Amino acid sequence: MVEIGPGTGALTAELLRSYPDLTAIEVDHRAVAWLKGEFPNLDIRLQDVLETGWDELGGNRPLFVVGNLPYYITTPILFSLLDASTTVKRAILMMQLEVGQRLVAKPNTKEYGILSVVTQLYAQPQLLFKVPASVFYPKPDVVSAVIALDFFPKEEKMRKIAPSYLRLVIRTAFNQRRKTLRNSLQKLGSVPEPWTGLRAENLTPADFVALATALRDSSPPYQDKDGHHE
Repeated sequence: MVEIGPGTGALTAELLRSYPDLTAIEVDHRAVAWLKGEFPNLDIRLQDVLETGWDELGGNRPLFVVGNLPYYITTPILFSLLDASTTVKRAILMMQLEVGQRLVAKPNTKEYGILSVVTQLYAQPQLLFKVPASVFYPKPDVVSAVIALDFFPKEEKMRKIAPSYLRLVIRTAFNQRRKTLRNSLQKLGSVPEPWTGLRAENLTPADFVALATALRDSSPPYQDKDGHHE
């Protein structure tokens, strides 16, 4: 069990009752010092969560992650967990309601976008409940929500395509979401049927895998930013 950003330990105290081997990741030196004094047996790591190696932290054990995410880096944290989906099995996270709604959004809705597709390719997201601003101090300007992410094993079709290329297709399509895929993805190659007249919001996550695979097979080899070829 891993807690992201325990702060002054309000949630940590409750988690330790059930998970005495809890690991906490905290970037604030003062919070770490306080936590060490309050919970001497807590495995506390002074580090940036965005620099955490989830696979290394888990070793051969599955990870279960919980935390109230800093709203300004919610998306990078989510992507880091999605990238470690073979190690992270479940995450219970509090975030801004608007972001949570995007995670669970369905095709053909305004909330459906890049984060929706990528999340649903690796996990089953569920919006558990809303958290009003009135329960926080200081009171934020937004409503929050608690989200559950249950990660599942990568499907065989996902193993056959580079994640960087798949995300490039998804990102490029949604960056011009009002255009048909024929036009929004033209720089990546010729979009085959049946996707040419559709828009990004019309495709399910599984459709994007099929589309990216078809584009890859009909286009010149893709080279990512690190010079690796697909």
